[in-house]
Amino acid sequence: MASISANIGVTYRMRAGDLGALFSALHAANFLTIGPRLSGGGIILEELNGPEDLPIGWGDEQEAGRYRLRRREDQAFFGYNLGPESWKKFLTPQRQLLWRARRQGETFTIEQPERPSGDPQQLAFIGVRACELAAIRVQERVREVSGQPANDLIDAKCKAATPFLVGVTCAQSAATCFCTSMGTGPALGPPDSSGVGYDLALTEFPSEGDHHFTIEVRSERGADIASRIPRQLATEKECDAIRQQSDTTAALIRRHLKLDNPGQLFRDSLEHSHWDEVASRCLSCANCTLVCPTCFCTNIEDTSDLSGDVAERWLRWDSCFHLDFSYVHGGSVRQTTRSRYRQWLTHKLGTWHEQFGSSGCVGCGRCIAWCPVGIDLTVELKALTLSPEVTGVQTRKYEHP
Repeated sequence: MASISANIGVTYRMRAGDLGALFSALHAANFLTIGPRLSGGGIILEELNGPEDLPIGWGDEQEAGRYRLRRREDQAFFGYNLGPESWKKFLTPQRQLLWRARRQGETFTIEQPERPSGDPQQLAFIGVRACELAAIRVQERVREVSGQPANDLIDAKCKAATPFLVGVTCAQSAATCFCTSMGTGPALGPPDSSGVGYDLALTEFPSEGDHHFTIEVRSERGADIASRIPRQLATEKECDAIRQQSDTTAALIRRHLKLDNPGQLFRDSLEHSHWDEVASRCLSCANCTLVCPTCFCTNIEDTSDLSGDVAERWLRWDSCFHLDFSYVHGGSVRQTTRSRYRQWLTHKLGTWHEQFGSSGCVGCGRCIAWCPVGIDLTVELKALTLSPEVTGVQTRKYEHP
């Protein structure tokens, strides 16, 4: 193990044609490989058998309320921006069985979900972007503060604990990205104090005739997998190209969000008239929370069969945009779209700091692209910060360029 550990921090060069060897090494180590693939007019996250399942040569165009696939001029494996799904889909499944009750005559029994028998496969996430790693860290912090145990009640063939993370440097940015404002990208930074970080970090260079990757080893697990694939030490010039790619991508990001004191801003804005203007456009459809990689609201769902002999309790994703989410005896606490949107944005960017020690937003821009009416939280925040109702200074209405 000492020789393996010595490779942590080393950067190698790998030919694009050897990407299949990375998948083979992960499969041999009993990992189930999960990553992006084309499906239903978008790029979603599913099980991958090999690099041929990746969206080779495909990119996308995103704006507020708009997502379209487009063909690239090269054969890049990771030339796309973020799709609607995040890794939360596997770390916290949308619906989980908590228990099942069966009636037998005058008695009943409680059954716990069956766990996979034998040695369950671990998950390997292929193509994790910097902002998505930040979202995984936020989710870990939420579980830590709330006292939730790591999820192991998945009635599937794999276990979601401690996934193997293969990061990918962003070589392009969507028009909806604002990770630079949140300090979450586009560069693949080292692990933080939480210990959540990449095992391997890939940077793709899809030039014709010399399509290759640099592969940085970030952990002992990563060093073990890297030792099983064809590679050679990267040159100093190739290592510099990693930073240059991140710097170039960062310069392309044109949406920005600046909040010096978010808690105070939202406290001063609780009765702001702008919430009515947003509510006049918001559909309360919950798209923004469903695509958000950090939203964690859940609800309990009880079901029974027609005979009344079997009852089940499920844990499922929910959203603070749903009218019934804040229901207590007598009615819902937040009955208006205004109050629900205000709750979401105030928590995500304001009180999340007080509750979990960080922002609940990682700047991925999914909520902007997948809002059917194109509501843009960066614009809404600027409208609040520039408003005379908050600043006391008359300013022109903010419009995004």
